[in-house]
Amino acid sequence: MVKPFDELPGIVSLVSGYTGGHTVNPTYEEVGTETTGHVEAVQITFEPAVFPYERLLDIYWQLIDPTDKGGQFMDRGYSYRTAIFVHNDEQRKKAEASRTALQASKRFKDPIVTEILPAAPFYTAEAMHQNYYKTHPLDYKLYLKGSGRDEFLEQHWNSREDQKRLKSQLTRLQYEVTQHKAIEPLYENEYWNEFRDGVYVDVISGDPLFSSADKFDSATGWPSFTGPIAEGLIWREADYSGGEVRTALRSRLSGAYLGHLFFDGPEPAKQHYRVNSAALRFIPKEELEANGLERYLELLR
Repeated sequence: MVKPFDELPGIVSLVSGYTGGHTVNPTYEEVGTETTGHVEAVQITFEPAVFPYERLLDIYWQLIDPTDKGGQFMDRGYSYRTAIFVHNDEQRKKAEASRTALQASKRFKDPIVTEILPAAPFYTAEAMHQNYYKTHPLDYKLYLKGSGRDEFLEQHWNSREDQKRLKSQLTRLQYEVTQHKAIEPLYENEYWNEFRDGVYVDVISGDPLFSSADKFDSATGWPSFTGPIAEGLIWREADYSGGEVRTALRSRLSGAYLGHLFFDGPEPAKQHYRVNSAALRFIPKEELEANGLERYLELLR
């Protein structure tokens, strides 16, 4: 539960620990005996103006099997059950509405059993359990692969129905670029010569990715930026296609392919984020407030 939320804009801290039980200061071993009543949990401190609570919920549902009340994947037992611990009535209402919408979507055949509970005392886990995916990367990757989690999530969140809905949402070019890494024609795309003040968002999720303040004329025929609004919203991955090694860019939360990162841009960093227009939607400065993005106005002053 840590890695998917880590380094996202608006996430202040992520702490692994235990909550919901009847003992004080439980240890990892004690919680594992299934006698303390605690569950393993992650406490997230966030800025709702930057990363709304609803987005946290959206991410959470796509990380778990909400129909399993006996644990999660290869981890079995009461301490591994899923739950959302709410801190106030507003969070409770939003969590309940989110759960109801998921059930109504019929994405899962079985009932949604994830509990929504009032937040209880939270006890920080031992140091070795903090940021485990960073401190024990090999163990983390082996566990993730062996757990069956990725296969389950791919089956339920990237189904034929999902692809069909995405095709209806996007133009053919947008779909081919974001899903199949197609490259649009240079100088024949929507934003290569767009230099008005504004923000470029993910065409699928609406996440703000780039600002006009960081846009420059690269003379390549594609939109180019010296960097994203927030590094946490961009994934970098190795791309071996075409017989060369390059760094491909994806939008972290939607998974949409964006373009490539080069190091032939302006000084001093020389970063050049070359992005396909079809992966973006431009929102002019004067429309940011109407789109709930007024917090980015300061980037354009």
